[in-house]
Amino acid sequence: METLLLVPLALLLDYLLGEPSRFHPLVGFGKYSNWLESKTNNGKSLFLRGIATWILAVIPITLIIYFLDHWVGGLWLGAICGWLAIGWRSLREHGLAVVKAFESNDIEKARVKTSYLVSRDTSELDEGALSKATIESLLENGSDAIFAPLFWLVVFGAPGVVLYRLSNTLDAMWGYRNERFEQFGKFTARVDDVLNFIPARLSAALYLLFGNSKLSWQAWKIQGRNWYSPNAGIVMASGAGALNLSLGGDAVYYGKIKQRSKLGYGEDAKPHDIQRALKLIDYSLYGLTFFVIIIILLRYTLQCH
Repeated sequence: METLLLVPLALLLDYLLGEPSRFHPLVGFGKYSNWLESKTNNGKSLFLRGIATWILAVIPITLIIYFLDHWVGGLWLGAICGWLAIGWRSLREHGLAVVKAFESNDIEKARVKTSYLVSRDTSELDEGALSKATIESLLENGSDAIFAPLFWLVVFGAPGVVLYRLSNTLDAMWGYRNERFEQFGKFTARVDDVLNFIPARLSAALYLLFGNSKLSWQAWKIQGRNWYSPNAGIVMASGAGALNLSLGGDAVYYGKIKQRSKLGYGEDAKPHDIQRALKLIDYSLYGLTFFVIIIILLRYTLQCH
């Protein structure tokens, strides 16, 4: 019951406060992780070094939160950790920034704002490509930054959401298949795949329920499994189908064209579809929160009787 209450509490804090503008713990964690990586990502046995560095980065902080939760208890710690781990308001602000740039007919600004959401090169993307890139990122981050943290917050409370958020942050930093991180970041990437396995399917199911369910399921079943990421593929495929949009396709990353399969069905993405994607995420979150509140009320009613 207590961990279920953390969902509306964490979301309320995120809605009211957003991300801390100064002294965000994840910024400090990123600097600490970069320092660790600079000391360990060299020499031989890089895969083993990557495992050891992941442990040094993630486990001590998770244990501190675990013992704090055990000794102090209460909802406050879980609510605060959930708030810091969730990026609902931040994701909306980034998506709307791209929309506002389009409304101002400022394509250069739209490229800059989109670059904050994606790792691909946006310098030469046109209106449609920018819209597609933004929507893909919103759908994927809806899972990574909203539904996955909430899942682990419910399952394991404050330690669970901290473990997830730190692991996911390291995957964003080290989980690349390039010369520097191919071996060193492999364990980090696999851990993130495991932690996102259930949340990704929860996210895809929510998109299916609150969008075009038939096309969402069709894209999830047929296209999602062909994506290079086992979790992101089904999330974006389900979201693309739910929005009746055609996403995916080749994109330029770090000066090289990356071949990607198609996702979804229907028309190519346009600027107004960015707000449709944000609404899909919002409605999915409202539906999940409503379901959680109903469970809380039912359990409370049964306990009273």
